[in-house]
Amino acid sequence: MERVPEAFEFDWDQQNTRHLKRHKVTPEEFEEIILSDHLELDYQFERGEERFKVLGMTRSGRILIVVWTLRGEIIRAVTAYRASRRHERLLRESWGEEP
Repeated sequence: MERVPEAFEFDWDQQNTRHLKRHKVTPEEFEEIILSDHLELDYQFERGEERFKVLGMTRSGRILIVVWTLRGEIIRAVTAYRASRRHERLLRESWGEEP
């Protein structure tokens, strides 16, 4: 379902980095989630583009939900935020960990 390009390139500008900052997420954390094992949560077609929502964990242990779109061969961050406890349990269960 995900169509992440083989050579990862991210589209960062003031608009999307400022949006992530409001949710206390850094661009580096966003990229970590995309580039690591993550769980696909949702796919939508919104505002004329495909949007993917995934759940993952950063190297520092933060569990985040990130939403992104593909513009050509470039990944553009839409938003990211801390996962709820329900989503944290879902991620851990998908990894075979005890709740």
